[in-house]
Amino acid sequence: MDLLNKFRTLFVKPEPLAPSTSTLAELSALPAERRGRQRLNARPGLRVLVIDDSATVCAALRKILQSAKLSVDQAMDAETGLIQVKTQRPDLIFLDIVLPRMNGFSALRNLRRDPDTKDIPVIMISGNEMATEQFFGSAIGADDFMKKPFSRYEVFARIERLLDAELIPHRKPVVTGHAPLTGHAPLSL
Repeated sequence: MDLLNKFRTLFVKPEPLAPSTSTLAELSALPAERRGRQRLNARPGLRVLVIDDSATVCAALRKILQSAKLSVDQAMDAETGLIQVKTQRPDLIFLDIVLPRMNGFSALRNLRRDPDTKDIPVIMISGNEMATEQFFGSAIGADDFMKKPFSRYEVFARIERLLDAELIPHRKPVVTGHAPLTGHAPLSL
């Protein structure tokens, strides 16, 4: 019977230990709930284009965005992405900076110069969080910057900053002057 009791203990949830005073102090030092309010999602069915040469990044963003009922297309290079923008106009673009052949900055410059695509919000993504990349992206017309690796929370926070009253992402008017060069502050207000 002793062996049977040991087997049963594998499936029984142990009772929580009473926290010690040091544990309570550690718990109180932790940040509060990461989201103090309900997340505001983009309208279901909106089309998002992910332009990144990493299949892993594309798959991760696809899974995150589809969980909010967004339609997701992907392109593995800037040239293909620019063609897709013309044929299947997205409501939002996630654009990697380091891409084969044409880089993300050149692709963004092309998007901003074209009257048909200049108003599509673009979130630049990169594994390099250099302030110069953020500043340069902002100067060309990026609406936000997100570094890799990213969390689900960060993806939705970046999208939420661009939503209007109808829950559709829009470009925000750029404030003259320089954008903050540290952290992950928005590139436009």
